[in-house]
Amino acid sequence: MTHNLVTNYGLTKHMQIYRPKLLGWEELTRFHSDDYIHFLRLISPDNMHHYLRQLQRFNVGEDCPVFDGLYEFCQLYASASIGGAARLNDNSADIVINWSGGLHHAKRSEASGFCYVNDCVLGILELLKEHQRVLYIDIDIHHGDGVEEAFYTTNRVMTVSFHKYGEFFPGTGDVK
Repeated sequence: MTHNLVTNYGLTKHMQIYRPKLLGWEELTRFHSDDYIHFLRLISPDNMHHYLRQLQRFNVGEDCPVFDGLYEFCQLYASASIGGAARLNDNSADIVINWSGGLHHAKRSEASGFCYVNDCVLGILELLKEHQRVLYIDIDIHHGDGVEEAFYTTNRVMTVSFHKYGEFFPGTGDVK
């Protein structure tokens, strides 16, 4: 839908469309644990009954369902965010947008809130290769808890999340 709106308003005439190189294991495990990414590579609707313990361990199921092509989906959107950050790093772009990205709830070894791989964290890690500090501004109805948790103990990344709080997923992000 977003792509159709951008195209129909003629905005694609004013931008370069970039198809990122498909990244793999090494890039995804810069943040996520090896066993979690290995699980995402293996799991499918046909074999998930063999992985009941891992489904629970990695929080894959209800809010984060298993579907055909799950790992490839994660690879694609994460590759776009990492590739966009690399273009910022080498000054081949001033602004980058990943329409499919922003999956900010995923944790190091856990899916959450329809987010399997945290492309925001992976993009920030790419930016930190060239930049001393990164400011991450999250404007979403949900708290960007996965990104905040990933960088909570470093002074190199500041996370600012504008979100609804209260009886609302993920139930975190209170200013208190």
